[in-house]
Amino acid sequence: MPERYAPGEGSPSPSRHFLDHLPALAQAARLGPILDLACGRGRHTLASARAGLPVIGMDRRIDFLEQLRERAAAEALEVSCARTNLEAGYGIPLRQGACGAVLVFRYLHRPLAPAIEAAIAPGGLLLYETFTLAQRDLDYGPSNPFFLLESGELARLFPGLVVEHFEECMDGRRRPDAVARLTARKPSP
Repeated sequence: MPERYAPGEGSPSPSRHFLDHLPALAQAARLGPILDLACGRGRHTLASARAGLPVIGMDRRIDFLEQLRERAAAEALEVSCARTNLEAGYGIPLRQGACGAVLVFRYLHRPLAPAIEAAIAPGGLLLYETFTLAQRDLDYGPSNPFFLLESGELARLFPGLVVEHFEECMDGRRRPDAVARLTARKPSP
């Protein structure tokens, strides 16, 4: 479930996982644009653009994408937006290997994992962070197991990628969430 904020308010700050890997994302962007899947209002899309990286924000919600475009225009940032329903069974509407990196934060649709892997260019990067089953023990956030990862599951969803970092933890925010974080790279031929 994406973080919520009212239109006109500042967007939530990017994830620590994103910030820790910004130099690696800059390297990956040499292979193709950064794709922020299920980007919502674009906290990581905007952060990528602020870092000077080519970025595509992809979401099914046209209102979120419009807010993202407005925020990018207000900051004179270059951001591409694409509307698609990632859960409709069509995959990701980009050619295979087109992206230097794929970002996925606070979103889980397991059948999309092969398409995510395929979208990454050889040598490219995946940054993924979303909720684990431990979130159910908290009094907030998602509780439906369909949207929560089992222990170790996130790394197993991407068998064709090389795991560089994997952890399951409380994310350290003011109101912490139980998350899994993955950094993985597509092998070069």
